[in-house]
Amino acid sequence: MPRFFQGSIRLGRVAGIDLFLHWSWFIVAAFEIESHAGRYSSVVWNVLEYLALFAIVLLHEFGHALACRSVGGTANRIMLWPLGGVAFVNPPQRPGATLWSLAAGPLVNVALLPLFGMAFAAASGSGWAQTMPDAYTLLASVCLINKVLLIFNILPIYPLDGGQILRSLLWFAMGRARSLVVATVLGFMGAAALVCFAIWMRSTWTILIAGYMLLTCWGGLQSARAMIRVERLQKREGFACPNCGAKPPMGALWKCAQCKQTFDTFATGAVCPHCGAQFPNTMCGECQKSYPISEWQAAAYARQSAAAIGSLQNR
Repeated sequence: MPRFFQGSIRLGRVAGIDLFLHWSWFIVAAFEIESHAGRYSSVVWNVLEYLALFAIVLLHEFGHALACRSVGGTANRIMLWPLGGVAFVNPPQRPGATLWSLAAGPLVNVALLPLFGMAFAAASGSGWAQTMPDAYTLLASVCLINKVLLIFNILPIYPLDGGQILRSLLWFAMGRARSLVVATVLGFMGAAALVCFAIWMRSTWTILIAGYMLLTCWGGLQSARAMIRVERLQKREGFACPNCGAKPPMGALWKCAQCKQTFDTFATGAVCPHCGAQFPNTMCGECQKSYPISEWQAAAYARQSAAAIGSLQNR
């Protein structure tokens, strides 16, 4: 979990996913509830409106997490904070799996549109605007919140869902690293436009969101550059990832957990040459899965054997 998210409050565990709430959420919630106090006859309705926002964001993040799990990925933590929610997902490093994990969040908001729409239509037909104005206003606000969250999230600006969905689509044609470069460059442009819009609207929150997006784009661009450098390295023969089949690159790209020195784990048999620490598993840089060195060797041998048999059958 990133350092900024530390010090959060654990709310519980649902479907094997730990739910956390950042402490700053309470400060922002109090400010937002107080600033909109005149909308309802009682502040209780303002609290309910903010809790509705909480619930919609949570459902959105569960969409990401459950979709990631459905394609064999890992998703065991969701964090809610003032600028939205973060589902810590790690889908298989394939464009299709990543695309589904990202698209599922906005699809939850799409599924909520007709439900909220029918509820609002029923409330309008029943005369809630006159008989229960607070409940009517709350329902109208919830409908608007869901629409705004959907529209904002599908903007093709990295790291919003729309920007990451665009990156996943580009991945099919451009590869993992270069698609990320394009997405982050577009993200910089979109975030800069959002800063101008925020200044024009005099919106502090929009500026904060744009600043977060700029920082995330910078981190994504650095990651993409690192991936491109690794892709250009010579690949080591005799080893293959048991999960995705990728050959490992040659070079001191693994860091020892004890002495923090880098080394080439495949050249040393998963033993740190600096301190002698042994590592039972080695992580693949492509799919992020970890396996013993012996399984990397066995996977390479199996692929070579399969290729040889296929070559003989085609003769």
